[in-house]
Amino acid sequence: MANQLGVLNALDAAKTQWYHFTAIVIAGMGFFTDAYDLFSISLITKLLGRIYYFKADSPKPGTLPPNVAAAVNGVAFCGTLAGQLFFGWLGDKLGRKRVYGLTLMLMVICSIASGLSFGKSPNGVMATLCFFRFWLGFGIGGDYPLSATIMSEYANKKTRGAFIAAVFAMQGFGILTGGIVALIVSAAFDHAYTAHPYQRDPEHSTVPQADYIWRIILMFGAIPALLTYYWRMKMPETARYTALVARNAKQAAADMSKVLHVDLNAEQEKVDKIGTEPSNSFGLFSKEFAKRHGLHLLGTTSTWFLLDIAFYSSNLFQKDIFSAIGWLPKPETMTATYEVYRVAKAQTIIALCGTVPGYWFTVAFIDHIGRFAIQLMGFFFMSVFMFALAIPYQHWKTHNAGFLIMYSLTFFFANFGPNATTFVVPAEIFPARLRSTCHGISAAAGKAGAIVGSFGFLYAAQSTHHDKVDKGYPTGIGVKNALLVLGAVNCLGMLFTLLVPEPKGRSLEEITGENEEDKGQQQASVGNVPV
Repeated sequence: MANQLGVLNALDAAKTQWYHFTAIVIAGMGFFTDAYDLFSISLITKLLGRIYYFKADSPKPGTLPPNVAAAVNGVAFCGTLAGQLFFGWLGDKLGRKRVYGLTLMLMVICSIASGLSFGKSPNGVMATLCFFRFWLGFGIGGDYPLSATIMSEYANKKTRGAFIAAVFAMQGFGILTGGIVALIVSAAFDHAYTAHPYQRDPEHSTVPQADYIWRIILMFGAIPALLTYYWRMKMPETARYTALVARNAKQAAADMSKVLHVDLNAEQEKVDKIGTEPSNSFGLFSKEFAKRHGLHLLGTTSTWFLLDIAFYSSNLFQKDIFSAIGWLPKPETMTATYEVYRVAKAQTIIALCGTVPGYWFTVAFIDHIGRFAIQLMGFFFMSVFMFALAIPYQHWKTHNAGFLIMYSLTFFFANFGPNATTFVVPAEIFPARLRSTCHGISAAAGKAGAIVGSFGFLYAAQSTHHDKVDKGYPTGIGVKNALLVLGAVNCLGMLFTLLVPEPKGRSLEEITGENEEDKGQQQASVGNVPV
């Protein structure tokens, strides 16, 4: 484009260099920690029930009461939703870099504090844990819009999708590492301290030292985040923020000259001119924004919301699904430490078979077949596999290997599909001055879906028979019907994907129309949605 700044042209045309990989690792380690912290709670909820809600006269091990389980599982999502909105807005007001270190330190401090949760009563311990996990989620929430926006603004236009997706793909390694850490810790404690299955000796099926297991698992999440703090602080502000939002051409050119190792001219006059264009003056709540980007924002928020209902409900409570089909032994036949081991083993297998490969398939293909195609395909196959699990549900109870394959494929197409693309697209299709805010709004809609999925699925997946429900829960619609509902949710995701534009292969300014001089040239949309 004739009006494009030289520094932004240089970024768009840059060959893949060392700084790209550095940015992926620095931003990606935040996401590694995010996933580890968010998903590790599902590994330890059964252990928390055994430790803090044990009743000697009960034929089954202690379980978290429904309201406590909902709070422990869901409170981090509430914090994440708030953090996405707040830090997304702050990233556009103060700059991406200024806010980036703050979110990481919040995650480190609250990861450690979660493991140090205390209280005189079981509910006291759970309340302290929930308090720290809310603020942990708040820090994690900030990482979503900031990491996506920073990577988007640093990347070249040819491989931008792959770079943003690679940051998000670190989630897979975070989930995998959570399972591995839980396996190692639980195996070590199981080996060191002798215990008996609950049905044989209820009182001694949970050794006192088991209280350290969940604390170690939660606190480990602080380590990778802490290791990358220094490098986050050394990253320069993105040129797009400095030039297009702060309007400091000299600083943008100086920062990117160091990063790209080329001489770049400061074009202050051009920056000032761009700043006066009508396309760079409308706000988030203006009619002009609604006209240009209203449907885009509806598309990114609705698809992320629907995706996370399905993704988090099945991921967080996969241990309950495994129990329902007999893949996990009955709780009363296991010791507390062995139960953690078996739950962690199940999560690790799923992560290895479906979660991690799916992310990296997206990285490999997103800049070739496009975001739209991957998202539509992902929602379609998630629907197919959810229905395939649900309709012949009784069949899978006697074919565990088949169930595991189908369940893994569901996660594969979530990650080689909308779980990755819903993160990538909002970082590309909105103007620089609103990019972080709009990504935060889209991500917050996703976390609202996660809250619906995690809270709702706790109750919905309960058996329709009174004698088969978990203690303290009302009867639900059963796992089969819950899977049918999730399949329908994925079908809705396909429908709303039609609102999401395709930004593949264009510069960010070309997509948003920020640098267009003539109003007639400005695009009200990124382009026609390929149907």
